[in-house]
Amino acid sequence: MSQYADIFTEEKLESIFPADRADDFFEALFGDAEEGSYDIAVGYSGSNGDVLDFELRLTQRPGKCLACNLTYGLPQVFSRHPIINIPGVAEAVADATGKQLGSWKLGATREMTNKLHVIPLQIELT
Repeated sequence: MSQYADIFTEEKLESIFPADRADDFFEALFGDAEEGSYDIAVGYSGSNGDVLDFELRLTQRPGKCLACNLTYGLPQVFSRHPIINIPGVAEAVADATGKQLGSWKLGATREMTNKLHVIPLQIELT
């Protein structure tokens, strides 16, 4: 277990990326949060030195469909959408560690199950 696992508890991750951010995103996108097909949460998945691995976890909402065609283009959308605010997430991660943000990048969407897709988020600290 890395030194960072103690920092990135569920409570800390919720403060960095609040659960209601998904509703705000869908409200802006569709005009109604109920139109969203998934919830979004950030999870910590490990580190290699000062390169931290996180995931944006897209979990299907009840009665909705989490189709691949809805999630595969999201890394590009999320990287620049002001409500999702990946640059702000990366900065908050760096702040939580007491280090400086070097860079961040989103990976390609991965389908873990029909009800869970993840987008890797790698954050490098300096």
